[in-house]
Amino acid sequence: MLTEQNLINQLKQGDETAFREIVETRQGMVYNTVLGLLQNAEDAEDVTQDVFIKVFESVHQFKGESAFSTWLYRIAVTTALEYLRKKKRKKRFAFVTSLFGDDQNPLHDPPDFVHPGVQLDNRENARMLMGTLKKIPENQRVAFTLHKIEGLSYQEVAEVMQTSVAAIESLIHRAKQNLKKMLKNYYLQDK
Repeated sequence: MLTEQNLINQLKQGDETAFREIVETRQGMVYNTVLGLLQNAEDAEDVTQDVFIKVFESVHQFKGESAFSTWLYRIAVTTALEYLRKKKRKKRFAFVTSLFGDDQNPLHDPPDFVHPGVQLDNRENARMLMGTLKKIPENQRVAFTLHKIEGLSYQEVAEVMQTSVAAIESLIHRAKQNLKKMLKNYYLQDK
C-alpha cells in the first residue's frame, strides 16, 4: 500500500489507480460530512461524486501546507454549501413559476431526515436537531456539523474553515445557544 503522499503525487500525474484508492479510502468521510450538511441521502451521493471530481481536477493545487484530509473536507464543505445555495435558488424559482400558472410545484425538503449513524432510540431527538440545524446561520451549522457530527477537533475545523480556533469556539458556542433556544421553544410549544 502506498503512502498518502505517494498517492497524491501519482494522482497529480493523472494515475487512475491512485484516484480509485483515494476515493475508496475517503468516500465514507466525504459522504458523511456532506450528508450532515445536506440532510438528504440522494443529494449527498451526487455531491460526494462532485467532490471527488473536483479533487481529481484540482489536485495539482494541493500544496501540502495542510493535511490532505483538511483540504478534502474543505472541498466537501464548499461543494455541499454551493449545492444548497443552488437548491434554494431553484426552490424560489419554482415557487415564483407556480404563482404564474406553470404546472411546476415548489420543491420541498424531506422533513424527517435522520443521519444514518443515529441510534434508533435517539431518532426523534436527532430528527428535531437536524431540522433545527437547518435554521441556524451557515457558518455555525458547518462548524457544529464538523465538530459534533464528524468529530473533528476545534483545530481541524479551524483549518477546514480557514479561520482561527477562537472563531470556531465562538461559532460552536453560538450554534449551541441558537439550537438550545430553538429546541426549547419547540418543546415548550409541544406541551
